[in-house]
Amino acid sequence: MNRQEIVHKIENSGIVAVIRLNGAEHLDKIIDALADGGVRALEITMTTPNAVAIIRDISGSLSEEFLIGAGTVLDAPTAKDVIEAGAQFIVSPVFKPEIIEMAHQYDKAVIAGAFSATEILAAWETGSDIVKVFPATAVGPRYFKDIHGPLPGIKLTPTGGVTVDNAEEFIRYGAVCLGVGSALLDKNMISNQDWSGLTRRARQFTEAVERGRQH
Repeated sequence: MNRQEIVHKIENSGIVAVIRLNGAEHLDKIIDALADGGVRALEITMTTPNAVAIIRDISGSLSEEFLIGAGTVLDAPTAKDVIEAGAQFIVSPVFKPEIIEMAHQYDKAVIAGAFSATEILAAWETGSDIVKVFPATAVGPRYFKDIHGPLPGIKLTPTGGVTVDNAEEFIRYGAVCLGVGSALLDKNMISNQDWSGLTRRARQFTEAVERGRQH
C-alpha cells in the first residue's frame, strides 16, 4: 500500500490499538481478541521491549487485513528502523519534521503529535497525514470541534484519555479515528487471559465509532 492507501485504511479502521506491553507474551492472543472485536490497526510502542523485533515478526505473519504501526517514535533513525521492520505507519507524541520526512521517503503514513492550534497547523503543513492531539486527556472531545472551527480540513485523532464513554463524542466532534491504549488493552483482562472480555471491549469501541459517524 502507498501512503494514501494506508491513511485511508487507518481512517476506515476507526480504532488504533496502542499496544504498550512488557513483552511479546500473549501478543498473538491479544491481536486475535482485538480482531474479533473489529480492531485491526495495531500500534506497537517503542516503550515495549524488543519493539522492532516484534514489529518484524507480526508484520511478516499477520494477514493484509491488519495495519501495523510503530508508536512513541522520537527520531528519524527509529522511524527508519521500524519501517524497514515492516511498520506501515509511524506515530509520535511530538512534532518533528525529520520523522515525517523519513516516513514519506518510504511512502509510509505519519501521525505526528501536537497540542496547540499552532503546533497542529505546523504539523499538518509539514506533511503529517493525521495529527495526533496529545494528551487529549487535558482537553476532551470539544477541543476537536473548537480546532475545526478555524482549521476545518485537518485530520485529527486523540490519544490519551479516550474511553468507551467518550469515544463516540470524539468522533462526533471531528476525530477521524481514535488511538486507544489502556482503556482498550485492559491490564487485568490481559493478566487473567480474558480474551473474550478483551473482544467485548474492542467491540464497544468500534460500535462507539460507528455511532459517532452516524451523527
